[in-house]
Amino acid sequence: MATDRKKTIKGHFKRFFLRGLAVVLPSALTLWILVKAYQWISQAVAQPINQGIQYCIGQLMVVWPGLAKFSGAVPDPTRLEDLRAAAGIARDATDLDPTLLAEYRTEVIASWWSDHWYIQTIGLIVAIIAVYIAGRLVGGFVGRLLYRYLERLISSIPVVEKIYGYVKQIVDFLFSQNQPLKFNRVVAAEYPRRGIWSVGFQTGHSMKTISTRSANSVTVFIPSSPTPFTGYTVTIPKEDIIELPISVEEAIGFAVSGGVLQPPGQLLTGVDGTSPDRDATSPTAEKE
Repeated sequence: MATDRKKTIKGHFKRFFLRGLAVVLPSALTLWILVKAYQWISQAVAQPINQGIQYCIGQLMVVWPGLAKFSGAVPDPTRLEDLRAAAGIARDATDLDPTLLAEYRTEVIASWWSDHWYIQTIGLIVAIIAVYIAGRLVGGFVGRLLYRYLERLISSIPVVEKIYGYVKQIVDFLFSQNQPLKFNRVVAAEYPRRGIWSVGFQTGHSMKTISTRSANSVTVFIPSSPTPFTGYTVTIPKEDIIELPISVEEAIGFAVSGGVLQPPGQLLTGVDGTSPDRDATSPTAEKE
């Protein structure tokens, strides 16, 4: 009896722990991805821009000494003696080395910048404005010419051209507005061979050359699991596909989960009216 009780307690703990994990893990992973994305943007984009702005402020203080006095970037007599002593300059020297003065100004600006946390968002704001301006410029005739010239220049560099080509394809796939890829119809097709059905998205009609051999054909994108942004594009006769009454989001969830997350309307029901293969760890499983 004691052994059976221990097995029951262990089974209950495992069941409810996995069920709780299924509830908490998606939110935790989503939050982790958002935090990591913000940290990357802050370090790789905003921080270099902020450093450039700080450098420009330091150079402006050289041209406009009044700004340095107003911001406290001019060392007081005590600080001047410390700087001279650290640099090995005689205390009775009348002038401070410009390099030391520039370093002191940089320290003052960086300290002031870190004390005001909201100022650090300037880099991100500048990046957003720069991207917007770039988009407006590319929309014009001169901007398009410059963009084509820049693309040709990048494509002429060995190794870089291959990386740039793949990155550009992904970016165009995600953000292109000229020829957006519309996944407005979910279908099932026998792929990669007869008898094996794959869920995909009908993206359009077949190419002209293919249609001469296979009339009334359509192009279907078959996503891979668990990354639905990669997959295979196949051309299939229209009569050989089945249109599925599910949304694009449900089809993507089905592909990402490897078939675990099935659309509610597509669950097979048993004799008792419940799904025979429903996972006990699912948050929507029958309550114990």
